[in-house]
Amino acid sequence: MRASDSEREAVVERLRVASTEGRLTLAELTDRTEAAYLAQTQGELAQLTADLPGGAAAPAYTPAKPPGKARQWFVAVMGDTKRKGKWRVDNEIGAVAVMGDVTIDLREAEVRSNEIDIVATCVMGDIKIIVPDGVDVQLSGVTIMGDKKVKVVEAPPGQHAPIVRIRGYVVMGDIKILGDSHAQPIRRNALAWTEWWLNRRGLGHGSMHGAINQAVNQAVNDSIRDANRMVNDSLRRHKER
Repeated sequence: MRASDSEREAVVERLRVASTEGRLTLAELTDRTEAAYLAQTQGELAQLTADLPGGAAAPAYTPAKPPGKARQWFVAVMGDTKRKGKWRVDNEIGAVAVMGDVTIDLREAEVRSNEIDIVATCVMGDIKIIVPDGVDVQLSGVTIMGDKKVKVVEAPPGQHAPIVRIRGYVVMGDIKILGDSHAQPIRRNALAWTEWWLNRRGLGHGSMHGAINQAVNQAVNDSIRDANRMVNDSLRRHKER
């Protein structure tokens, strides 16, 4: 049966609650949220929450900073600081790079809110923040003789995608926010909905097979055209003798 808009929104909310409970990483939340909006049937929607516990609906979650918790800081002074892999984001994040490099990879992080707040200060250094494609990146701040860049494939307008809010202050440095398409890929769990989700995005096996066939056909046609040109040139030279 075809899925309705209200059913898609209900699944998105359930995924958000599962994320606040620590059941989904940011990448999983983003992927499944996009898949929910791409789903066409109730069966496809059901696959997105098949591995999540059922029961009564969880109470509404307020994405506020937990009381008594300080910002989690990542600092590099004439050195490197990296945070990637599986880790837990319970509070706001701070990053400071002074003649050094800070890399924060949020894709496999367990987030307890639909919003991630980051303050980034960069003085003659580099700060790189890696997020899943499909999140809503909101970048603000001040740049003096430096650069702030966002290279993320964001969700279409109207979708309730996770939000990564960054306030960046740069002096002779760089702050870069990169999506999956501009970073080293991570290993994602292969779920039952992956194939149809990839097909919806034009990246599934069917689309890849079509692209391969098109490339092969183009190569064959080019070879035939080159062979005919060589034969015609040979015949023309023979007649001219």
